[in-house]
Amino acid sequence: MTLHDAPELTLVTGAPANGGSCVARYDGRVIFVRHALPGERVRARIVAQRQSYWHAEVVDVIDPSPGRIESQCPIAGVHGAGCCDLAFANLEAARAFKAQVVAEQLQRLGGYNWLGLMEPVSDAGPTGWRTRVRLAVGPHCQVGFHRYHSHALVTDLRCGQLPTGMLDGLNSGRAWPPGGQVHVVLDDDGRRHVLLTVRHGRRITISAVEGDYRATQRVGARSWRLPVTAFWQAHRDAAGVYSNLVADWAQATAEMTAWDLYGGAGVFAAALGEAVGESGQVLTVDSARTASRAAQGALADLPQVAVINDSVRRALQRQPAGADIAVLDPPRTGAGRDVINLLAAAGVPRIVHIGCEAASFGRDIGLYIAQGYAIEKIKVFDAFPLTHHVECVALLTR
Repeated sequence: MTLHDAPELTLVTGAPANGGSCVARYDGRVIFVRHALPGERVRARIVAQRQSYWHAEVVDVIDPSPGRIESQCPIAGVHGAGCCDLAFANLEAARAFKAQVVAEQLQRLGGYNWLGLMEPVSDAGPTGWRTRVRLAVGPHCQVGFHRYHSHALVTDLRCGQLPTGMLDGLNSGRAWPPGGQVHVVLDDDGRRHVLLTVRHGRRITISAVEGDYRATQRVGARSWRLPVTAFWQAHRDAAGVYSNLVADWAQATAEMTAWDLYGGAGVFAAALGEAVGESGQVLTVDSARTASRAAQGALADLPQVAVINDSVRRALQRQPAGADIAVLDPPRTGAGRDVINLLAAAGVPRIVHIGCEAASFGRDIGLYIAQGYAIEKIKVFDAFPLTHHVECVALLTR
C-alpha cells in the first residue's frame, strides 16, 4: 500500500509512544498516530512512510477518549504549531499518557520496572507556566512557532504555555530580520526581556530589543543574573522544586565532596555548597561559557564551590579523587556510557540523576544498573504541561 493508495485510514489507537504519538496497527504495520489518545477510533492521514512503520496525524475523531477535551492551546493541532501536542487531553489523561511512556522506556531500555505516578511541579495549572521562549523569524519578517517538523511558522503567538501578554506586540509594527531568532524571558522581577540573535556565517550578533541582555532569576534567597539566551528551567516553579529535591536526596553534610555535572548556572551547586560548608568542596561543571560565568557571579560568596567550564567527561578524567555525591542534569541526549562509567570508576556512592527525555533517561538508568547501582527512588514531574515532555529524577546508590 502506498501513500497514493491510502492517504487516510480508520484506526484504533493503542498505547502511547515516546514522542507524543499513539501506536496503531493496520494490516500488520505499526503506525504512530499524533493528536490521539489511547483507545480512540480515529480517521488518520498517513504523512510519512518508513520501511517498518508509518507516521499519521488525526483528521477526525470517531470515538473519543473520555480524556479528550477542547484544546487548551488555540494555536496547536494538526494544522497549527507544534508547541502543545497534548493540549487536547485533560490533566489526568495527559499525565497517565506520559507516565506510561516513562514506564515503558525504563523497562525496555533500562530493565527497570517503575509503577509510579506523575507529579505536578506546582499547583499553577496546565497553562501559563512557561516564562522563557525562543521564536523563529520567517521570510515575511514576523516571529512565530514552528509547525511540527517543519520550517513553516505559525505567527499567531497565543501559545497556551505562556502567560497572557508575554508576547504582546512582537508582530506589530516591527520587521524582524528573516532567519533570526527572538528570545523572550519574563524574569523573576516581572520584567520582559527580548533579545534578537542573527547568524552571519560563523558570527552571531545579539541585540537587546527590550529589557536587558541579562535577566534576574531566583531560587530561595539567591539571585542569578544570566543571559536571556542561557539555559534556565522553562517552568516558573521548576528550579526551586528541583533544587529542594536535590538537597533532600543528596544528603550532603559538612566536609563532603560533591560534583554538580552539567551544572548550568549552578542552582544545584548552590544547594550543595551550603550543605557541605566551607570544610567541604563542590565542583560544578558545564560546557557553556555563559552558564559558567553566571555560576561564578551567583556563587561568589561560596568559596567551597569551584566552577569549571569544560565538558563533563574531560572534567571527570582530570579529577584526582572521587566524590561523595554526584548530581547530573544532562541535556536531552542524556549522560551516556562514558560519563556513567567514569562515575562508577570514581566510586561515587550516591547519585541524583535528572533527565528531560524519557528514552535517554531509561537508557542511562540501565547503564547505572549495569555498574551495580540500585535505584532508591524515582520521581517523574509534569514539568511541561500541554506537551509530551517530562522531567525524571532518580536517586541511585552503590
